[in-house]
Amino acid sequence: MRNHASRRVLAVASATLLLSAVACSRGGTGSGGGADDAARADVPGVTDTQILLGTHMPLTGPASGGYSKIAPATKAYFDFVNAAGGVNGRKITYKYLDDGYNPANTQKVVRQLVLQDKVFSVLNGLGTPTHTSVLDFLGSNKVPDLFVASGATAWNQPQKYPNTFGFNTDYTVEGKILATYVKASLPGKKVCSLGQSDDFGADFVKGVETVLGASGLAAKQSYTVTNQNVAPQVGALKAAGCQVVMLATVPGFTALTVGTAAKLAFQPQWVVSNVGGDYKTVAAALGKAAPLLEGMVGLNYLPMYNDTANPWIQLFTKVNDQNNGKADFDGNVVYGMSVGYLAVQSLQNAGKDLTRDGVVQAVEKNGFVGPGLVPLRFSATDHSGYAGGRLTKVAGGVQAYFGPSYVTDDGSGAVTESSQAPATPPASGIPAS
Repeated sequence: MRNHASRRVLAVASATLLLSAVACSRGGTGSGGGADDAARADVPGVTDTQILLGTHMPLTGPASGGYSKIAPATKAYFDFVNAAGGVNGRKITYKYLDDGYNPANTQKVVRQLVLQDKVFSVLNGLGTPTHTSVLDFLGSNKVPDLFVASGATAWNQPQKYPNTFGFNTDYTVEGKILATYVKASLPGKKVCSLGQSDDFGADFVKGVETVLGASGLAAKQSYTVTNQNVAPQVGALKAAGCQVVMLATVPGFTALTVGTAAKLAFQPQWVVSNVGGDYKTVAAALGKAAPLLEGMVGLNYLPMYNDTANPWIQLFTKVNDQNNGKADFDGNVVYGMSVGYLAVQSLQNAGKDLTRDGVVQAVEKNGFVGPGLVPLRFSATDHSGYAGGRLTKVAGGVQAYFGPSYVTDDGSGAVTESSQAPATPPASGIPAS
């Protein structure tokens, strides 16, 4: 009797296993059920109700000025989207950790995010030297590495790093566009450069020299972020008779350079890379010396923070007021929310059955429409970010755009005007899925 009962139990168990196997063989197309649940359990950071994203940011240290506002702004946009239901029914949780702009710290916090917190993706990790230090780690762990906050061309290596995508305009592209302006508008001037001593500065100079020629820079100086004394470099630029100085500097070092130059009675025309050229950020660092920025030329590819008639600025101001404690509104806030908008589009386009491969494919498919003034260049063979930008100038303490938007490549291609018309945000402020 006991043996008979045991055989019945085994028969029922076998039938259950058989049904489960049949169900699993049908997985991947439904909205729920065993197969989908099993597949989802294999996707780090994704549950039926949540998507966990993470990043590293300099919330403290030499690069924190302005940059520490980016991740909170991105989170504020995610909170705005979450309040409306999230992405395909899932709320986005965004965890950002302080690395102090120190690569050793970056490696520590990114390992925590990936191995302990098990984030779905790293989003907008900031800094050239910092993010470079975790590029191989993220690649070997097949973690989507979305929209790095740097314009280094290192992010655009789809064969070596298929999961990594940039966001910023390449520093080489920036250098080419800004040098084209210098060549046309400041002919005959002695042009020089000061850049960060890593791929940031090197890529920028490469772009400048593509336009001005290998001998187009009369003097080239560099700095390291661990040494805040730039007097030797600025003194050398003055001694070289530089009349135009092109800066590949983070905001704190833009302020240090301009302030140091004033102390040395050196007042060249400043032409500044986007990442170090947000007027409000640099002016705040200079304090009473902010008028030294008068006439500063730069480049940007997102709506200007002070253009209150721009519908994107109106949207981001509303989100900032509602979800970001009414933080002082500047280019860093606009940047952070623009990253959030693109991330939401990417997650939406990856579909309800969210996977890491799916979001990479969604980004490569591109077709994104958002606040950018120029197109994003994403494709299977191009993982760089924005394709160019528009020139800015400070006049009367106000930073504003002038002239058309330009695009180019990071090679020898020409600098041309962009044909992209400005987009407007959807009425809801959330990209249509």
